[in-house]
Amino acid sequence: MKKSVLTGLFALILLAGCGNQSTNSQNTTASTERNNSSALAQRLETLNKANFPQLSPEVADNEAQVKLITSQGDITIKLFPEYAPLAVKNFLTHAKEGYYKGLTFHRVINNFMIQSGDPKGDGTGGESIWNGKDASIDSGMGFANEVSDYLYNIRGALAMANAGPDTNGSQFYIVQNKDNMIGKLNPQLYPEKLFEAYQKGGYPQGDGNYTVFGQVTQGMDVVDKIAESPTDSKDKPLTDIIIEDIQILKDYPKTDK
Repeated sequence: MKKSVLTGLFALILLAGCGNQSTNSQNTTASTERNNSSALAQRLETLNKANFPQLSPEVADNEAQVKLITSQGDITIKLFPEYAPLAVKNFLTHAKEGYYKGLTFHRVINNFMIQSGDPKGDGTGGESIWNGKDASIDSGMGFANEVSDYLYNIRGALAMANAGPDTNGSQFYIVQNKDNMIGKLNPQLYPEKLFEAYQKGGYPQGDGNYTVFGQVTQGMDVVDKIAESPTDSKDKPLTDIIIEDIQILKDYPKTDK
């Protein structure tokens, strides 16, 4: 898995603010800012030459694919184990074991996202396949976020829902927003191809905070249909929308995690 350059840069910026209070602190700060600016520029130059798996409808050799069969229609999604191996393994294992069968889309907000994966059906439940059994992956509160410079909350993105950093369990969401979001993007952080993608909608505020691990390739009309469902005051559809099954169309090679 490629590590996120952006995550490292954020850590660098955070640590830079903890320097000593010597008489040379101003010079040190100026030097750090120049280094950070240079690193950001180099990162963006690299990403502007890169390909982003979400932007291709094809399923690559290193990707998996599932069909989410709902009471409102089918949604085909490709998954990215190279960039989010924990989230993909968690999702596919749950799917194979029938964990998601019969669960509802318990939170639906039109022009934002649709959310499911909670056995309790109210947003308070769900657990990972590890559930604290492997402390190196899941502390019992959930498994670690996987942030990548190559995956974003564009329209159609599949991502893990969480209650804060590293609290991923079984709940997931699909980004449905159709509004042009390029006004929310920092040109120093986002490559050119993502500006084009975010013109079609998305949730850039989620970038860096939630693990994106898949992308809808067919069935966004079904996602829109679900998002447009009448809901109550807690954003739960008045008529249950159910996951009837998840079919594994293409599995992925086994990993050591």
